[in-house]
Amino acid sequence: MERSRSRTLSQAERQEVWRRFRAGESLRQIARGLSRNASSVTDLVKARGGVAPMASRRSARTLTLHDREHISRGLVAGDSFRQIACELGRPTSTISREVGRHGGRQGYRAVLADERAWQRARRPKVCRLARSHRLRHQVASKLRQDWSPNQIAQWLKLEHPHEPEQRVSHETIYRSLFIQARGALKKELMTHLRSQRQLRRSRNAERVPQGRGQIPDAVSISERPAQIEDRAVPGHWEGDLICGANNSYVGTLVERHSRFVMLVKLAGKDTQTVVRALARRMKRLPATLRGSLTWDRGAEMTAHARFTLATDMAVYFCDPRSPWQRGSNENTNGLLRQYLPRKADLSLFTQTQLDAISRRLNQRPRETLAFRTPAFKLAQALQ
Repeated sequence: MERSRSRTLSQAERQEVWRRFRAGESLRQIARGLSRNASSVTDLVKARGGVAPMASRRSARTLTLHDREHISRGLVAGDSFRQIACELGRPTSTISREVGRHGGRQGYRAVLADERAWQRARRPKVCRLARSHRLRHQVASKLRQDWSPNQIAQWLKLEHPHEPEQRVSHETIYRSLFIQARGALKKELMTHLRSQRQLRRSRNAERVPQGRGQIPDAVSISERPAQIEDRAVPGHWEGDLICGANNSYVGTLVERHSRFVMLVKLAGKDTQTVVRALARRMKRLPATLRGSLTWDRGAEMTAHARFTLATDMAVYFCDPRSPWQRGSNENTNGLLRQYLPRKADLSLFTQTQLDAISRRLNQRPRETLAFRTPAFKLAQALQ
Protein backbone atom coordinates (compact mmCIF):
# COMPACT_ATOMS: atom_id res chain seq x y z
CA MET A 1 0.00 0.00 0.00
CA GLU A 2 1.29 3.45 -0.89
CA ARG A 3 2.43 5.41 2.13
CA SER A 4 0.75 8.73 2.89
CA ARG A 5 2.83 11.66 1.76
CA SER A 6 4.08 14.11 4.39
CA ARG A 7 5.14 17.05 2.21
CA THR A 8 3.55 20.44 2.62
CA LEU A 9 -0.06 20.67 1.52
CA SER A 10 -0.58 22.64 -1.67
CA GLN A 11 -3.10 25.46 -1.88
CA ALA A 12 -5.52 23.22 -3.79
CA GLU A 13 -5.16 20.49 -1.16
CA ARG A 14 -5.76 22.99 1.64
CA GLN A 15 -8.97 24.09 0.00
CA GLU A 16 -10.03 20.45 -0.39
CA VAL A 17 -9.30 19.77 3.29
CA TRP A 18 -11.60 22.60 4.36
CA ARG A 19 -14.29 21.55 1.88
CA ARG A 20 -14.30 18.00 3.26
CA PHE A 21 -14.13 19.21 6.87
CA ARG A 22 -17.19 21.42 6.37
CA ALA A 23 -18.97 18.42 4.79
CA GLY A 24 -18.50 16.50 8.05
CA GLU A 25 -15.60 14.13 7.25
CA SER A 26 -13.23 13.26 10.09
CA LEU A 27 -9.60 14.39 9.93
CA ARG A 28 -8.50 10.80 9.40
CA GLN A 29 -10.94 10.33 6.51
CA ILE A 30 -9.74 13.56 4.90
CA ALA A 31 -6.10 12.48 5.14
CA ARG A 32 -6.92 9.07 3.67
CA GLY A 33 -8.90 10.63 0.83
CA LEU A 34 -6.00 12.93 -0.09
CA SER A 35 -3.36 10.21 0.45
CA ARG A 36 -1.62 12.51 2.89
CA ASN A 37 -0.12 12.14 6.33
CA ALA A 38 -2.82 12.55 9.01
CA SER A 39 -0.67 14.96 11.01
CA SER A 40 -0.51 17.39 8.06
CA VAL A 41 -4.30 17.61 7.92
CA THR A 42 -4.66 17.75 11.71
CA ASP A 43 -2.10 20.54 12.09
CA LEU A 44 -3.81 22.60 9.38
CA VAL A 45 -7.29 22.34 10.91
CA LYS A 46 -6.26 22.67 14.56
CA ALA A 47 -4.17 25.75 13.86
CA ARG A 48 -7.43 27.56 13.08
CA GLY A 49 -9.57 25.79 15.67
CA GLY A 50 -11.72 24.26 12.94
CA VAL A 51 -12.64 27.69 11.53
CA ALA A 52 -12.09 27.67 7.76
CA PRO A 53 -10.30 30.73 6.36
CA MET A 54 -12.38 33.08 4.29
CA ALA A 55 -11.99 32.65 0.54
CA SER A 56 -9.50 35.11 -0.92
CA ARG A 57 -10.85 37.49 -3.53
CA ARG A 58 -9.00 39.82 -5.85
CA SER A 59 -10.19 43.02 -7.39
CA ALA A 60 -11.28 42.97 -11.04
CA ARG A 61 -8.66 45.65 -11.67
CA THR A 62 -5.70 43.48 -10.65
CA LEU A 63 -3.72 41.26 -13.02
CA THR A 64 -4.90 37.66 -13.22
CA LEU A 65 -2.81 34.54 -13.77
CA HIS A 66 -3.99 34.57 -17.41
CA ASP A 67 -2.73 38.16 -17.76
CA ARG A 68 0.62 37.24 -16.27
CA GLU A 69 1.01 34.26 -18.60
CA HIS A 70 0.32 36.63 -21.53
CA ILE A 71 3.02 38.97 -20.19
CA SER A 72 5.46 36.06 -19.87
CA ARG A 73 4.86 34.96 -23.48
CA GLY A 74 5.24 38.54 -24.67
CA LEU A 75 8.59 38.90 -22.89
CA VAL A 76 9.86 35.66 -24.43
CA ALA A 77 8.78 36.95 -27.86
CA GLY A 78 10.67 40.21 -27.25
CA ASP A 79 7.57 42.44 -27.24
CA SER A 80 7.81 45.86 -25.61
CA PHE A 81 5.89 46.78 -22.51
CA ARG A 82 3.74 49.08 -24.64
CA GLN A 83 2.80 46.24 -27.01
CA ILE A 84 1.90 43.90 -24.15
CA ALA A 85 -0.09 46.64 -22.44
CA CYS A 86 -2.10 47.36 -25.59
CA GLU A 87 -2.94 43.68 -26.05
CA LEU A 88 -4.16 43.41 -22.44
CA GLY A 89 -5.87 46.80 -22.41
CA ARG A 90 -3.72 47.91 -19.50
CA PRO A 91 -1.57 51.00 -18.86
CA THR A 92 2.07 50.56 -19.85
CA SER A 93 3.16 51.50 -16.35
CA THR A 94 1.20 48.53 -14.93
CA ILE A 95 3.18 46.08 -17.07
CA SER A 96 6.46 47.83 -16.34
CA ARG A 97 5.95 47.69 -12.58
CA GLU A 98 4.74 44.09 -12.74
CA VAL A 99 7.84 42.88 -14.59
CA GLY A 100 10.23 44.95 -12.49
CA ARG A 101 8.68 43.67 -9.27
CA HIS A 102 9.06 40.01 -10.25
CA GLY A 103 12.55 39.47 -11.67
CA GLY A 104 12.70 41.69 -14.73
CA ARG A 105 12.61 40.56 -18.37
CA GLN A 106 14.99 37.65 -17.79
CA GLY A 107 13.61 36.33 -14.52
CA TYR A 108 9.86 36.89 -14.83
CA ARG A 109 7.74 33.76 -14.21
CA ALA A 110 3.95 34.04 -14.40
CA VAL A 111 3.00 31.44 -11.74
CA LEU A 112 5.58 32.66 -9.23
CA ALA A 113 4.55 36.30 -9.81
CA ASP A 114 0.87 35.40 -9.25
CA GLU A 115 1.63 33.56 -5.99
CA ARG A 116 3.66 36.52 -4.72
CA ALA A 117 0.81 38.87 -5.61
CA TRP A 118 -1.61 36.80 -3.53
CA GLN A 119 0.78 36.91 -0.59
CA ARG A 120 1.23 40.68 -0.84
CA ALA A 121 -2.53 41.19 -1.02
CA ARG A 122 -2.98 39.53 2.35
CA ARG A 123 -3.49 42.39 4.73
CA PRO A 124 -5.50 40.87 7.57
CA LYS A 125 -7.27 43.54 9.61
CA VAL A 126 -6.70 43.46 13.34
CA CYS A 127 -9.99 42.34 14.89
CA ARG A 128 -11.93 44.74 17.09
CA LEU A 129 -11.21 42.74 20.23
CA ALA A 130 -7.47 43.12 19.68
CA ARG A 131 -7.80 46.86 19.12
CA SER A 132 -9.96 47.72 22.13
CA HIS A 133 -8.69 46.88 25.62
CA ARG A 134 -12.01 47.93 27.17
CA LEU A 135 -14.08 45.68 24.89
CA ARG A 136 -11.66 42.78 25.29
CA HIS A 137 -11.85 43.09 29.10
CA GLN A 138 -15.67 43.06 29.06
CA VAL A 139 -15.83 39.98 26.83
CA ALA A 140 -13.21 38.09 28.87
CA SER A 141 -15.00 38.97 32.10
CA LYS A 142 -18.32 37.59 30.88
CA LEU A 143 -16.68 34.45 29.51
CA ARG A 144 -15.23 33.81 32.96
CA GLN A 145 -18.79 33.99 34.28
CA ASP A 146 -19.69 31.20 31.79
CA TRP A 147 -21.72 33.42 29.46
CA SER A 148 -21.91 32.15 25.90
CA PRO A 149 -20.51 34.31 23.06
CA ASN A 150 -24.06 34.88 21.79
CA GLN A 151 -25.20 36.09 25.21
CA ILE A 152 -22.21 38.42 25.43
CA ALA A 153 -22.80 39.86 21.96
CA GLN A 154 -26.45 40.60 22.69
CA TRP A 155 -25.65 42.03 26.13
CA LEU A 156 -23.13 44.41 24.53
CA LYS A 157 -25.87 45.68 22.22
CA LEU A 158 -28.05 46.49 25.21
CA GLU A 159 -25.17 47.93 27.24
CA HIS A 160 -23.73 50.11 24.47
CA PRO A 161 -26.65 51.10 22.21
CA HIS A 162 -24.85 54.23 20.98
CA GLU A 163 -21.28 52.90 20.92
CA PRO A 164 -20.93 50.51 17.97
CA GLU A 165 -17.19 50.34 18.55
CA GLN A 166 -17.91 48.65 21.89
CA ARG A 167 -20.00 45.89 20.33
CA VAL A 168 -18.83 42.69 18.70
CA SER A 169 -20.55 39.70 17.11
CA HIS A 170 -20.59 36.25 18.68
CA GLU A 171 -18.75 34.92 15.63
CA THR A 172 -15.84 37.29 16.28
CA ILE A 173 -15.65 36.04 19.87
CA TYR A 174 -15.63 32.41 18.74
CA ARG A 175 -12.96 33.11 16.12
CA SER A 176 -10.79 34.95 18.64
CA LEU A 177 -10.99 31.94 20.96
CA PHE A 178 -10.45 29.21 18.39
CA ILE A 179 -7.89 31.03 16.25
CA GLN A 180 -5.19 31.88 18.75
CA ALA A 181 -3.09 33.60 16.09
CA ARG A 182 -5.47 36.55 16.44
CA GLY A 183 -4.02 37.17 19.87
CA ALA A 184 -7.16 38.80 21.29
CA LEU A 185 -8.49 36.31 23.86
CA LYS A 186 -6.50 33.79 25.88
CA LYS A 187 -7.03 30.13 25.10
CA GLU A 188 -7.77 29.38 28.75
CA LEU A 189 -11.13 31.16 28.31
CA MET A 190 -12.28 28.26 26.11
CA THR A 191 -12.70 26.19 29.27
CA HIS A 192 -15.68 28.40 30.15
CA LEU A 193 -17.59 27.43 27.00
CA ARG A 194 -20.37 24.92 27.56
CA SER A 195 -18.95 22.69 24.84
CA GLN A 196 -15.35 21.71 25.59
CA ARG A 197 -14.45 20.73 22.03
CA GLN A 198 -11.25 22.12 20.55
CA LEU A 199 -12.61 22.49 17.02
CA ARG A 200 -15.69 24.39 15.87
CA ARG A 201 -17.86 21.84 14.16
CA SER A 202 -21.56 21.06 14.09
CA ARG A 203 -22.73 17.92 15.81
CA ASN A 204 -25.84 16.35 14.25
CA ALA A 205 -25.91 12.99 16.00
CA GLU A 206 -29.46 11.94 16.79
CA ARG A 207 -30.35 11.01 20.34
CA VAL A 208 -31.93 7.58 20.71
CA PRO A 209 -35.15 7.80 22.69
CA GLN A 210 -35.61 5.44 25.64
CA GLY A 211 -38.73 3.66 26.69
CA ARG A 212 -40.54 4.45 29.97
CA GLY A 213 -42.75 2.44 32.25
CA GLN A 214 -46.36 3.02 33.11
CA ILE A 215 -47.26 5.66 35.74
CA PRO A 216 -50.47 4.89 37.67
CA ASP A 217 -53.15 7.59 37.41
CA ALA A 218 -50.91 9.73 35.24
CA VAL A 219 -52.56 12.85 33.78
CA SER A 220 -51.45 13.36 30.18
CA ILE A 221 -49.87 16.60 29.05
CA SER A 222 -52.70 16.87 26.52
CA GLU A 223 -54.98 17.77 29.44
CA ARG A 224 -52.76 20.62 30.57
CA PRO A 225 -54.65 24.00 30.47
CA ALA A 226 -53.92 26.44 27.66
CA GLN A 227 -52.55 29.11 30.00
CA ILE A 228 -49.76 26.71 30.94
CA GLU A 229 -49.10 25.80 27.35
CA ASP A 230 -48.60 29.38 26.16
CA ARG A 231 -46.41 30.36 29.17
CA ALA A 232 -48.74 33.29 29.89
CA VAL A 233 -48.40 33.18 33.68
CA PRO A 234 -45.54 32.18 35.99
CA GLY A 235 -45.62 29.27 38.41
CA HIS A 236 -45.67 26.28 36.06
CA TRP A 237 -42.60 24.07 36.09
CA GLU A 238 -40.90 21.35 34.07
CA GLY A 239 -38.80 18.77 35.87
CA ASP A 240 -36.35 15.94 35.29
CA LEU A 241 -33.35 14.15 36.77
CA ILE A 242 -29.81 14.35 35.47
CA CYS A 243 -27.50 11.49 36.35
CA GLY A 244 -23.79 11.23 37.09
CA ALA A 245 -21.25 8.60 38.04
CA ASN A 246 -21.97 5.93 40.69
CA ASN A 247 -25.75 6.18 40.22
CA SER A 248 -25.87 9.76 41.49
CA TYR A 249 -28.71 12.13 40.59
CA VAL A 250 -29.78 15.77 40.83
CA GLY A 251 -33.34 17.04 40.33
CA THR A 252 -33.78 19.93 37.89
CA LEU A 253 -36.80 22.26 37.91
CA VAL A 254 -37.37 24.98 35.29
CA GLU A 255 -40.12 27.59 35.45
CA ARG A 256 -41.73 27.77 32.00
CA HIS A 257 -42.49 31.52 31.89
CA SER A 258 -39.05 32.80 32.97
CA ARG A 259 -36.78 29.74 32.51
CA PHE A 260 -35.77 30.17 36.15
CA VAL A 261 -33.97 27.00 37.31
CA MET A 262 -33.74 25.28 40.70
CA LEU A 263 -31.57 22.27 41.52
CA VAL A 264 -32.44 19.68 44.15
CA LYS A 265 -29.92 17.39 45.81
CA LEU A 266 -31.12 13.78 45.84
CA ALA A 267 -29.95 10.86 47.96
CA GLY A 268 -31.35 8.35 45.46
CA LYS A 269 -33.61 7.82 42.46
CA ASP A 270 -36.46 5.91 44.14
CA THR A 271 -39.84 7.64 43.97
CA GLN A 272 -40.18 8.22 47.71
CA THR A 273 -36.82 10.02 47.91
CA VAL A 274 -37.43 12.09 44.77
CA VAL A 275 -41.00 13.11 45.62
CA ARG A 276 -40.07 14.05 49.19
CA ALA A 277 -37.09 16.20 48.08
CA LEU A 278 -39.04 17.94 45.31
CA ALA A 279 -42.00 18.68 47.58
CA ARG A 280 -39.74 20.09 50.28
CA ARG A 281 -38.14 22.42 47.73
CA MET A 282 -41.42 23.53 46.18
CA LYS A 283 -43.07 24.32 49.53
CA ARG A 284 -40.44 27.03 50.05
CA LEU A 285 -41.92 28.99 47.11
CA PRO A 286 -44.81 31.43 47.38
CA ALA A 287 -48.22 30.03 46.44
CA THR A 288 -48.27 32.07 43.20
CA LEU A 289 -45.30 30.05 41.96
CA ARG A 290 -46.78 26.65 42.78
CA GLY A 291 -49.03 26.05 39.79
CA SER A 292 -48.13 22.75 38.15
CA LEU A 293 -45.28 20.39 37.31
CA THR A 294 -44.69 18.63 34.00
CA TRP A 295 -42.50 15.49 34.10
CA ASP A 296 -41.51 12.72 31.74
CA ARG A 297 -42.49 9.04 32.15
CA GLY A 298 -39.71 8.18 34.61
CA ALA A 299 -40.56 5.82 37.45
CA GLU A 300 -39.16 8.33 39.95
CA MET A 301 -42.52 10.15 39.84
CA THR A 302 -44.66 7.07 40.47
CA ALA A 303 -45.72 8.60 43.79
CA HIS A 304 -46.85 11.85 42.13
CA ALA A 305 -50.08 11.83 44.12
CA ARG A 306 -48.08 12.39 47.31
CA PHE A 307 -46.31 15.34 45.65
CA THR A 308 -49.65 16.89 44.70
CA LEU A 309 -51.01 16.38 48.22
CA ALA A 310 -47.96 18.05 49.78
CA THR A 311 -47.70 21.01 47.39
CA ASP A 312 -51.18 21.40 45.89
CA MET A 313 -49.52 21.28 42.44
CA ALA A 314 -50.99 19.27 39.57
CA VAL A 315 -48.56 16.91 37.83
CA TYR A 316 -48.76 16.34 34.07
CA PHE A 317 -46.81 13.64 32.22
CA CYS A 318 -45.32 13.89 28.75
CA ASP A 319 -46.10 11.34 26.07
CA PRO A 320 -43.64 8.43 25.87
CA ARG A 321 -40.38 9.25 24.03
CA SER A 322 -41.33 12.93 23.68
CA PRO A 323 -38.67 14.97 25.54
CA TRP A 324 -39.45 17.97 23.33
CA GLN A 325 -42.72 18.40 25.27
CA ARG A 326 -40.62 19.71 28.15
CA GLY A 327 -38.16 21.57 25.96
CA SER A 328 -37.21 24.26 28.50
CA ASN A 329 -36.06 21.58 30.92
CA GLU A 330 -34.20 19.63 28.25
CA ASN A 331 -32.35 22.73 27.12
CA THR A 332 -31.47 23.68 30.68
CA ASN A 333 -30.15 20.19 31.38
CA GLY A 334 -27.78 20.68 28.46
CA LEU A 335 -26.57 23.95 29.96
CA LEU A 336 -26.10 22.31 33.35
CA ARG A 337 -23.73 19.70 31.95
CA GLN A 338 -21.05 22.41 31.93
CA TYR A 339 -21.18 22.27 35.74
CA LEU A 340 -22.48 18.75 36.34
CA PRO A 341 -20.68 16.54 33.77
CA ARG A 342 -21.84 13.00 33.18
CA LYS A 343 -18.66 11.47 34.60
CA ALA A 344 -18.86 13.45 37.86
CA ASP A 345 -20.23 11.93 41.06
CA LEU A 346 -23.19 14.25 41.66
CA SER A 347 -23.62 13.00 45.23
CA LEU A 348 -20.49 15.00 46.13
CA PHE A 349 -22.22 18.31 45.38
CA THR A 350 -23.83 20.00 48.37
CA GLN A 351 -27.15 21.84 48.13
CA THR A 352 -25.22 25.10 48.61
CA GLN A 353 -23.04 24.30 45.60
CA LEU A 354 -26.09 23.38 43.53
CA ASP A 355 -27.75 26.67 44.51
CA ALA A 356 -24.63 28.55 43.34
CA ILE A 357 -24.79 26.78 39.98
CA SER A 358 -28.47 27.58 39.50
CA ARG A 359 -27.78 31.20 40.48
CA ARG A 360 -25.16 31.41 37.71
CA LEU A 361 -27.67 30.21 35.13
CA ASN A 362 -30.41 32.48 36.44
CA GLN A 363 -28.15 35.50 36.07
CA ARG A 364 -27.12 34.71 32.50
CA PRO A 365 -29.10 36.34 29.65
CA ARG A 366 -31.12 33.99 27.45
CA GLU A 367 -31.89 34.46 23.78
CA THR A 368 -35.44 33.19 24.22
CA LEU A 369 -35.99 36.00 26.78
CA ALA A 370 -34.72 38.72 24.43
CA PHE A 371 -31.42 38.43 26.30
CA ARG A 372 -32.88 39.25 29.68
CA THR A 373 -31.97 36.98 32.59
CA PRO A 374 -34.37 34.39 34.09
CA ALA A 375 -34.02 36.13 37.47
CA PHE A 376 -35.05 39.45 35.93
CA LYS A 377 -37.94 37.86 34.04
CA LEU A 378 -39.31 36.11 37.12
CA ALA A 379 -39.02 39.22 39.29
CA GLN A 380 -40.79 41.22 36.59
CA ALA A 381 -43.64 38.69 36.44
CA LEU A 382 -44.14 38.82 40.20
CA GLN A 383 -44.41 42.61 40.41
